[in-house]
Amino acid sequence: MAMTAAVKDELSRLAVTKPCCRKAEVASVFRYGGSLHIVSGRIAIEAELDTGAAARRLRKDIWEVYSHRAELVIQSPGGLRRGHRYQLRVTAGGEAMARQIGMVDGQGRPAFGLPPYLVNGPLCDCEAVWRGAFLAHGSLTEPGRSSALEINCPNMESAIALAGAARRLGIPGAKHREVRGSDRVVLRDGDAISALLTRLGAHEAVLAWEERRMRREVRATANRLANFDDANLRRSARAAVAAGARVSRALEILGEDAPDHLAAAGRLRLDHKQASLEELGTLADPPLTKDAIAGRIRRLLAMADRRAFELGVDGTDVPASGSGYGPQSVSYKDDALAARLSVPAQAGAGLAPAVGQTSDDLPTSTDSAIVSQVGPGALSSPGSR
Repeated sequence: MAMTAAVKDELSRLAVTKPCCRKAEVASVFRYGGSLHIVSGRIAIEAELDTGAAARRLRKDIWEVYSHRAELVIQSPGGLRRGHRYQLRVTAGGEAMARQIGMVDGQGRPAFGLPPYLVNGPLCDCEAVWRGAFLAHGSLTEPGRSSALEINCPNMESAIALAGAARRLGIPGAKHREVRGSDRVVLRDGDAISALLTRLGAHEAVLAWEERRMRREVRATANRLANFDDANLRRSARAAVAAGARVSRALEILGEDAPDHLAAAGRLRLDHKQASLEELGTLADPPLTKDAIAGRIRRLLAMADRRAFELGVDGTDVPASGSGYGPQSVSYKDDALAARLSVPAQAGAGLAPAVGQTSDDLPTSTDSAIVSQVGPGALSSPGSR
């Protein structure tokens, strides 16, 4: 059963003995779910409900409290109506009853909002007003992201009065909203909804609401934690692969020149790619702290990057697979600038020949690139000028 139907069914079966509360509930049902009609020149009041239990409850209260008989008409589903509708109309003595419940004033004119005796009445009348409003035009959605308790009101004055009754009951968050041209009182906080249902007397519905709400929150928390864990695992795996590639390249650059303690830390990283830094520290001999193993790997990478800069080769931040690392892999990024200045390039830049190397040993592609940019004269030595 949906939450709205469950709450209305329980409120319809709730026993209320105090006459003031029964009068307040009848007045609220007619205010939020009723209307005024003129039948044979006399005022008749009518209320429309969506449950048979609520219609029988209202009919009984009208007879026992006001001594008026109400005609019950059942409308079958059709058109936009999915369920039966129950109409209660008081024709004989309708004007007198309309005055008693505050539907019309002393001059017979329609009144707006709740009558003063309900606005300034005791707290039990406020509970009865909310009970009647929910039976007339209330709805309660399932606990979740957009859970809410709403009352569809006939006008702005009645909506403001209902929100004020909620504040008198100590229920925070009940606000008047205008949604698609209709006035509504909306309550969205889960704790406030539970507190209000408890004040109305729907204890079974409160238990069902809290159970579904807790199940939804537990499921949402589990899904959120699972997504976080999965994201952390993926991020850790990517970081481990990248760290392993950099360490492998660092050991390749340094070779036998790598210090033993730094090389041992790098080999631990390569042998246990999925392990954390703390786990690597426990695997070391002797065991190291997380900061110590991280510092050794960091110094290994820094030493390898300095050696790569001196040799003019790519450092550890470039993937090793398929990139042609080795002694002949030389970078010529500053060749054109050095050629324009007509000065020999720095060591490792790739323009000036090394000791025992002639200009013929330079890569042909580099010579042709420089000639195409600055001309053949740029390759002459400073002494030739």
